[in-house]
Amino acid sequence: MSRESLANRKGYNDRFLGTVVLLPVPADSGVETVILPYTNFSVVFRPDRRLAAATAVTIDGANLIDVPRNDDWRFDPRLPEAQQAGHPVYKDNPLDKGHLVRRLDPVWGTEASTADSDTFHYTNAAPQMDIFNQGKQLWQGLENFLLDHAENFDRKLTVFTGPVLEDSDPPYRGIQVPLKFWKVAAFMQDGDLAATAYVLDQSPDLTKDAAAQALAKAARAGDPPPLGAFRTFQVPVLDIANLTGLDLGPLPTADRLPTGMREARRWTLLESYDDITMPTS
Repeated sequence: MSRESLANRKGYNDRFLGTVVLLPVPADSGVETVILPYTNFSVVFRPDRRLAAATAVTIDGANLIDVPRNDDWRFDPRLPEAQQAGHPVYKDNPLDKGHLVRRLDPVWGTEASTADSDTFHYTNAAPQMDIFNQGKQLWQGLENFLLDHAENFDRKLTVFTGPVLEDSDPPYRGIQVPLKFWKVAAFMQDGDLAATAYVLDQSPDLTKDAAAQALAKAARAGDPPPLGAFRTFQVPVLDIANLTGLDLGPLPTADRLPTGMREARRWTLLESYDDITMPTS
């Protein structure tokens, strides 16, 4: 089999919205990352964690294309396989390869099929429990909801997504499994940059002490961590920067969560899309 070449990938377009929104990168220059461009998206990869720190995708909602799903997960040849969380992490356990850049999001334009295929690199995956509940359904449908909202202003949307990489994340098969994921959506509203932010939490549904004990027990036994049901929250964009240590550029100041909610650092548990706070003017 010939080795896949990704040399021609242009990656995330930081001027896609008409104003510059750079890739999120660690604010600490001592944290090593590798920028991996794909088709209509890029991955900011953390070799030390074998997972992405952030992803950035441009979505042209007016020109999305339906292409067949291939499910051909594979390593990115630009990195040593040992630096990537590949199939052995997900084999014979209840962990899913959770897409960070959703398969459908970059699938537009003349290279739609290539974009679809590019999302199936292990660099664009992180382990998530295979259970499907209301919280996970909300998370997976956020882009559609946001595109529908952005249609009133501009059908283009930029979405940044990644795991929250904590030193305390439970170990499993040579990686540490993230307990939280984050997402920031950016779009233009009346000529200005607008952003909203969300967190998906798969922490064990236990008290803090009981959860720590359960995670430690699983680690000793070599079992996957006992993760909980997905809970999805809307949060201040600044909280994402603080949680992740990423430089989000203009996104925190573009937050459209009402000022009072941001100052109160309120996390709103989402039970339906009606619970999402979005700008109306």
